[in-house]
Amino acid sequence: MLQRIWVRLVISVLLFAVFLLQVTGSFGHTLLDEMEAFSYDARLLLTLPGGVDKRIVIVDLDEKSLAAEGQWPWSRAKLAELTRQLFDHYHARVLGFDIAFAEHDRTSGVALLDSLAHGALADLPGFADRLPALREQTDYDRSFAAVLVGKPVVLGVFFKKFLPSGEKAETGALCQPALGAAERRLLDVDFFRAAGYGGNIDELQASTPYCGFFDNPGVDADGLFRRVPLVEEYAGQVYPSLALAVTQVALGKAPVSLEFDPPDVKTSLHLEHMRIGPLLTPVDGQAAIYVPYRGRQGSFPYVSATDVLHGAADPALLKDAVVLMGTTAAGLLDFRSTPLANVFPGVEVHANVVSGLLDGRIKQKAPYYLGIVVIMLLAIALLMALLYPRLAPLQGTVLVLGILVVLNAMAFAFWNGNFIMPLGIPIVFTLALFLAQMLYSYFGESRGKREITKLFGDYVPPEIVEEMAQSSGEVSMEGEIREMTVLFTDVRGFTTISERLEAKELSELMNQFLTPLTAVIRKHRGTIDKYMGDAIMAFWGAPLHDDAHRLHALQAGMEMEQVLRTLDAPFEQRGWPKLYIGVGLNSGSMRVGNMGSAYRRAYTVMGDAVNIGSRLEGLTKKYGVSVICSEATRAGAPDWMFRELDRVKVKGKKEPVTIYEPLGPKETVDEGVRQDLTRLRQALRAHRAQRWDEAEREFFGLSRSGRPHPVYDLYLERIAEFRLHPPPPDWDGSVAFESK
Repeated sequence: MLQRIWVRLVISVLLFAVFLLQVTGSFGHTLLDEMEAFSYDARLLLTLPGGVDKRIVIVDLDEKSLAAEGQWPWSRAKLAELTRQLFDHYHARVLGFDIAFAEHDRTSGVALLDSLAHGALADLPGFADRLPALREQTDYDRSFAAVLVGKPVVLGVFFKKFLPSGEKAETGALCQPALGAAERRLLDVDFFRAAGYGGNIDELQASTPYCGFFDNPGVDADGLFRRVPLVEEYAGQVYPSLALAVTQVALGKAPVSLEFDPPDVKTSLHLEHMRIGPLLTPVDGQAAIYVPYRGRQGSFPYVSATDVLHGAADPALLKDAVVLMGTTAAGLLDFRSTPLANVFPGVEVHANVVSGLLDGRIKQKAPYYLGIVVIMLLAIALLMALLYPRLAPLQGTVLVLGILVVLNAMAFAFWNGNFIMPLGIPIVFTLALFLAQMLYSYFGESRGKREITKLFGDYVPPEIVEEMAQSSGEVSMEGEIREMTVLFTDVRGFTTISERLEAKELSELMNQFLTPLTAVIRKHRGTIDKYMGDAIMAFWGAPLHDDAHRLHALQAGMEMEQVLRTLDAPFEQRGWPKLYIGVGLNSGSMRVGNMGSAYRRAYTVMGDAVNIGSRLEGLTKKYGVSVICSEATRAGAPDWMFRELDRVKVKGKKEPVTIYEPLGPKETVDEGVRQDLTRLRQALRAHRAQRWDEAEREFFGLSRSGRPHPVYDLYLERIAEFRLHPPPPDWDGSVAFESK
């Protein structure tokens, strides 16, 4: 019994260590993060308050408004009239624009008047005298600014997380910050920091002291808007989000401050709340919050902008309302992915934040959240290690179910108290421990052929599984280094194709082409590693040794394109497009084995040679070919012919790799192509020796040979570029690719 407990304890400790590395971010974004996000979404969806919050009204640039008033952007004169209506006729409390006015109004007549004043109408009697008045009447930016003066209007701005090379850091103007530079220097808080901003034109921002950013640098790795910052730092000053600024103005210009526990330790770890006038809002260590969604789209009243403009909206709806102006028009693309829907109006995200701030519905994810996770995992690990070995299988199952029930009960209890407890990670950890303990109990000491057959049945063809079952021990699940060949294949333009199909039809299409491609791999004794959407990864040389792994992989890669063409006719009948793939092949030393995490493992390959194979697949489109292999793979097919394409340095590698297009067995390649290959080798030698005239002559001749190839034109373009910008004298003839 003692030995069993020690083994269970070791299992728990090892799993705890793996999970600890993952939750501390050592492995980057992981499935555990996705599970935690899923558990958060589940709690959110199960506890939505629902109803319509009539305090906040969305003035919508909807399709109706665009049809009535013309396409966006509207003239500032029209926006001035809309603003005037909201405050003078409808008596709104505050107006927030989910829009940045970064450019001057192009519909303004000022430029035209100035042109006429110095041109065709320069000598018209009285024109010069009336020009100032005419300029004032047609300067729509000025008219809009005049309407904003003295009104509680918050203009939208956006901050740039990254600044592309050559792009200006600052555009337009910003308002005053929520926290100035002097206040910021007193805080050791890791605010989201921006590299630049897009503000409003000077006239407009000068007319109102309020602005707020509508970008979200805190969007989760899966692209969902769960978490948003209330403030963002730029150039040593801290600016409010649009929702925060609107809330401040709605509360009568409420000031903003941060509260720490203890108060004199002003660090991210001790940041607890943000005070907005009378409101106390919990925040995390970056002064961010989780969006307190009320419900699905439509949780706030929507009013068409054209109805407001023409006085046709319900006055009772807008009186004393917090108004946010945004858009649900599909063409203006202001939609976000949220836990509630993949397509959700961005302006309604801001509305939910304002509503949650006013109601005190913000859930707190404490800065010490990671510590809570670690303590929970440690407690579960000890509980499972000490109790599970003493229980019968059924009792052990009841123990695990009890732990899961307690975890869920605690999570929902704290949730109702506006505190976010970890749930997804502890659940996965509990199940992973349960699985590990069961595996040890029943299979820890049995390693027979039946297990191996079951394990590898999903990866390799049945005939190879049979060979493995009858082998004398060469098959191993343990990690080892072998000389192998890896294949990557991907459908070109699949994202565009998938956007045109319904989910069910897309699933059918994928099954239709993945099945025959998989059959080709199995036919040539390949091992399926994984499917990655429309992509396939496979390898040769494991689990059984295969001395001809290079040749078998080449045969599979060449046959894939042929098999895909047999699908053209049935796809056309169903209205589906033709599919084209790229195949990358590389051979070399790879680590192969049953690898992964403590809760999920897979028989896979890793190593530089694998990465190069992936990069080569990505180069097929650049070189206009279906299959690219490395020189290491080419060496395994001495009876084949290959077209040399280039020497490349793929991302992450300093040494060049010579890449080829396989053409098939020598006897299948006609004489004309053979002559082209001889001439191509001469052209490549001249090119790498920087003899541009000779190389250009050869490539040009090849392109006019009657057997053109995209690579010839590629080299002609490259030579023209090298004439203008020659490579260094010690150039090794390779080209570097920094993208994957």
